[in-house]
Amino acid sequence: MTGPLEGLRSSYDAVVVGARCAGAATAMLLARAGASVLLVDRSGRGADTLSTLALMRGGVLQLSRWGLLNAIVAAGTPPIRKTTFDYGGDAVAIEIKPRDGVDALYAPRRTLLDVLLADAARIAGADVVHHVRLKDLERDTGGRVTGAIVENAGRERSISSAIVIGADGLKSTVAARVDAKPYRMGWHESGVIYTFVSSRAFEGYQWHYRPGASVGVIPTNSDRTLVFAAAPRERFMGELRTDLAAGLTTIVREVAPAVADEIAGAATDTFRGFAGHPGFVRPAWGPGWALVGDAGYFKDPITAHGITDALRDAEMLARAVLIGTDSALADYQATRDDLSLPLFDISDEIASYAWDFARLQTLHRLLSHEMNREVAHIVDSTPHMANV
Repeated sequence: MTGPLEGLRSSYDAVVVGARCAGAATAMLLARAGASVLLVDRSGRGADTLSTLALMRGGVLQLSRWGLLNAIVAAGTPPIRKTTFDYGGDAVAIEIKPRDGVDALYAPRRTLLDVLLADAARIAGADVVHHVRLKDLERDTGGRVTGAIVENAGRERSISSAIVIGADGLKSTVAARVDAKPYRMGWHESGVIYTFVSSRAFEGYQWHYRPGASVGVIPTNSDRTLVFAAAPRERFMGELRTDLAAGLTTIVREVAPAVADEIAGAATDTFRGFAGHPGFVRPAWGPGWALVGDAGYFKDPITAHGITDALRDAEMLARAVLIGTDSALADYQATRDDLSLPLFDISDEIASYAWDFARLQTLHRLLSHEMNREVAHIVDSTPHMANV
């Protein structure tokens, strides 16, 4: 009986570890440009993952110009044309205006988005295998990474590669193997409880805030709405984690009573918790390796911006890898940090829950400014890396 390691080449231009949105997008773009790519993931195809799901304008723009947005829409993902910020009962509604080729936002389930990107990578020519984990990295005598040792069900393959890309999340094995220690750390952590509610009652993204807690409401596929409840890690660990369903109900009732009334008695999916993790920024590259997505840069999920950043960085990294110089990879890291560090600091302060509503509104205005700057960068980038 053959396994996922059978039939793989002995050498690729790039091995990408992690087939979630960051890794799958990077593999797709590299393969579309003609590179030979191996994309591996330790989970099964279509496995779910904790996520706030929400795509911001930059992420929607990326999917549109990659030719993938139509599939998101065709899958029944509801368009988001309004975002509401609730500051202690004072609601501020913002219409999503058509701009930069984007007339709505979307929040596709990760079981849709990640599979769509991985399938696009496969269609472009990448070898995509699941239930395969990275065991170790190979190096030359000078310490440069020259390939990966991957494993499935006790069987191993050594694959040589010009670069190994870690897109394997905040506990990245690639980052650990190359000792990519963070050079920037956050101070605050949100504990978050997530569930999906059977409801079509909510219009647009909703972000609700009260002192010490917040709630997000995000319509997604199959007439489901993602509801998440967030609080400082200390409260999550001391009060909420032992009964996630009761914890989410408590926070939603406390922060957004109208949402609590709407979802009372509605069918819910499994309740899942995230105890929080300090934000960090790691080096984005080194000799023979690079990091993308949460593997290289993780910020608190309270601002729901992780997927958009992952898609943005996937294109920047793919461009740098195709250029193939250390200077290009250094530019990738510098641009990533220029676009990310303000978002990182804003997210960290919001996750402190030490704000009053005036300061929180200021932080959200700063967040909007940085997201507009991010969109401007994406717009100015050459679509599909045509010049590479």
